[in-house]
Amino acid sequence: MRQPNLFDDAQPSEPSRADAPQPDQRPTREEREALLLPIREVALICTRCHLSESRANVVFGEGNPAAPLVFVGEGPGETEDATGRPFVGRAGKVLDQLLRENGMTREHVYICNIVKCRAADRKDGRWVNRAPSTEEVAACRPWLEQQLQAIQPLVVVCVGGPAAKTLIKPNFAITRERGQWFTHSPLAPYITAILHPAYLLRLHGPNGDAARQQCSADIGAARRKVIEARRERKEAAPPPEPPQQSLFDA
Repeated sequence: MRQPNLFDDAQPSEPSRADAPQPDQRPTREEREALLLPIREVALICTRCHLSESRANVVFGEGNPAAPLVFVGEGPGETEDATGRPFVGRAGKVLDQLLRENGMTREHVYICNIVKCRAADRKDGRWVNRAPSTEEVAACRPWLEQQLQAIQPLVVVCVGGPAAKTLIKPNFAITRERGQWFTHSPLAPYITAILHPAYLLRLHGPNGDAARQQCSADIGAARRKVIEARRERKEAAPPPEPPQQSLFDA
């Protein structure tokens, strides 16, 4: 018997024939990896913008490519650029903890960024992070769109205001609209935003505790939204056609 995963509907369902179509059944991890591989290979040598001249690594993304839940940040920082992995600095450790609080790890979701190379300027002999330019975002966005087309998530979570301004709407207000659900995006049936873990690190005292609890609750809501979306798809799918009787049946 198939074991339920973190995104299964807890409600019991009616038994069905083994050959009946399963509308909420997603392609396997291996199938999604096969779709992502050629996209990744080309992205790793991308020179569409001048960020390619200063990067150490392209930070393509990681996690489960068959996951129905995808987290998207704005872009990699110093640690991510050095390792080629998204969200692995101090903010990444906070994100990992928030996932664990909701029964998840990176293996249950997929994590990536809008911009795949670190946006930084050279100042006083060192590289200093900055926000990606409009041109850099535009040059890199096709990689994200191809990623999400391959993964086909049910829910996308924008990590922080800048990501939400790019993927949800330009005037998105993170403190007022975080946790709200939007259904107009071509990237996924449902898209929302959470406070960025780096922002949580800057807060202290009761305000910091409240913001962190809020962020954890929003991630838990995203997991529940996946379950809801899967249930909606299952209920909307047409019933399976009855098997045709053979001319030679008794």
